[in-house]
Amino acid sequence: MDLGLKGKRALVTGASKGIGMAVARTLAAEGCHLNIAARGIEALEKARETLRESAPDVDVLINSADLSRRDDQERLAQACSEVDILVNNAGSNPAGNLEDTSDEVWRESWDLKVFGYINLCRSFYRVMKQRRAGVIVNIIGYAGERLNARYIIGTTSNAALMAFTRSVGSQAPDFNVRVVGINPGYTATDRAEGVMRTISEKQFGSADRWRDVERGLNLPFGRMAQPSEIANVVAFLVSPRASYVSGTIVTVDGGATNRNG
Repeated sequence: MDLGLKGKRALVTGASKGIGMAVARTLAAEGCHLNIAARGIEALEKARETLRESAPDVDVLINSADLSRRDDQERLAQACSEVDILVNNAGSNPAGNLEDTSDEVWRESWDLKVFGYINLCRSFYRVMKQRRAGVIVNIIGYAGERLNARYIIGTTSNAALMAFTRSVGSQAPDFNVRVVGINPGYTATDRAEGVMRTISEKQFGSADRWRDVERGLNLPFGRMAQPSEIANVVAFLVSPRASYVSGTIVTVDGGATNRNG
């Protein structure tokens, strides 16, 4: 299916690895020119090289930025103001319950994952409204639906971003702009594997049995999602093929949110 994305320009944050890198690779394969952003310049340069090898006709610009910082958010928004598509993906939340999560950890996490998303949305939404064209996708996480007191920061921040996305996305069509969200479930990123290895070490005395940990989670299809499976949904949602989709959250978890066992 031709998604009609050839020649568009997209900004993908948190794009040096994991879901962000998969999104960048998928959009490049569709002919999108890219701005990719992350903190580490070396990882970005490596990502750019990989993207150029897989899609030599696509322009790839790199942007080193700490998106928990307001000045870096503003600088990135100014540098990439002409993009047609914004994919907010930078940020993660640590595990922990209410009692053992400090005020500093709350603020550090929210500065990146919550206010980073909100501030970039604010900046790009303003430009897209004036231009009367553009799409914003917020990659959030299914902890906002499948609430977990042992992951209190992630559950709370994701629920907030879901409400934010639905609210902004309900008004955006008045200006020919679309805003949508994606809630991935467990996804096989390096970070997820690291968590599984840590659990494996505690349970079995060996990090190498992390696949046993994965199987014990009773995941749909017996596995985590692949980053490319999330990226494929992003590519569809930012394309003209999804031109009547705004103000909604698409959950990509294989049905895990509604599993009882």
